[in-house]
Order: sequence, then structure tokens, then C-alpha cells
Amino acid sequence: VVAARRHVSLRRLVTPGPDAAQLQRIVGMAAHAPDHGLLLPWRFILIPQERRDALGEVFAGALLQRDPAAAPEALEAARAKAFHAPCLLVALARDNPDATTIPKNEKLVSLGCAIQNVLVGAQALGFASGLASGAAMDSAGMRRLLRLEAHEQAVCFIGVGTAASNKAPRARPSAAQYFSTL
Repeated sequence: VVAARRHVSLRRLVTPGPDAAQLQRIVGMAAHAPDHGLLLPWRFILIPQERRDALGEVFAGALLQRDPAAAPEALEAARAKAFHAPCLLVALARDNPDATTIPKNEKLVSLGCAIQNVLVGAQALGFASGLASGAAMDSAGMRRLLRLEAHEQAVCFIGVGTAASNKAPRARPSAAQYFSTL
């Protein structure tokens, strides 16, 4: 399953996406990520279709903050990003300040493993998936929309659905490029 997984751009993900039971199975895979100290240093938020307009406004607002002269077409393209992928999750890092005995990098590794488990879980159920991030992730509007606590940070979106088209697999590095013996 892992070797078959491919990143699919969120704009190339179409219906069908996972139903509620399938989504619970996919998200449940995150619980198998390593979690030193059992801190649960991450969580996921589903952005349902009925909240995509609000997300689109966050994207447009973040663009206007970066570029007050943004063209109407650019603002509409920013809003449209909210409607990519039939199933859209946000992955959050949680760095609880009371949990200082576990280094932040270990918490981030746990988040990365949880995200990978979600991606592989989607693949195992026959869905395509991809990640997306950008400048809007840490915007004030995003923080408000997601109701983030002070110690939480939106890291990326995870889209799950059906690939509209399949690209050729990309060349993967050989183990010799990243593996050695001391």
C-alpha cells in the first residue's frame, strides 16, 4: 500500500470521497502514530462542504493581507481553493506548554507520522490523497475559523477523494541516496 501511494493535487481530487464510516477508519489510523509521552500533539479538523465558503473567505482575506491590490480573479481563485477535494481535513500541531519534557521536534515527528497514517489509510481504502499548505495557514482568519488554542498551529490540509486523472509515478530515490551505515 505504501509504495502505491501517490500525492494527488487537491484540485485533481473529485467525488466520490470517503463516506462517514470510511472517514472514521482513515482518521482512526492516525492513532497508531508514535506519541512519546502520550501527549496527542496533533489533531485533525474536517471542513464540511457547508463551511467551505467560510474557508474560501479566509483564503481571500489572507491574500488581501499579503497583496492589498490583488485582482478580483486572484481573489476568486483563492476562494476556489476551499472547494478542492471532496473530503478536506486540516492537520494541527499541538505544543502544549505544560508538556515540556518532550521536545517539540518529537511532537512534530508524531504529527508527521499521524498525517502519513491518514494518507496510507486513505490509499488502503482505495482513495487518492494529497497535502496542501500556504501562507493562509497561520493567518488570523484561519485561527479564528478553526477556533485554535494558543498552543495550536494549522500545518496543512489533507484532501481525500478520487483522482480525476493519474499521473505517471515520479522517480523515487534509491535507498543508497538516503541510507548508510555508521
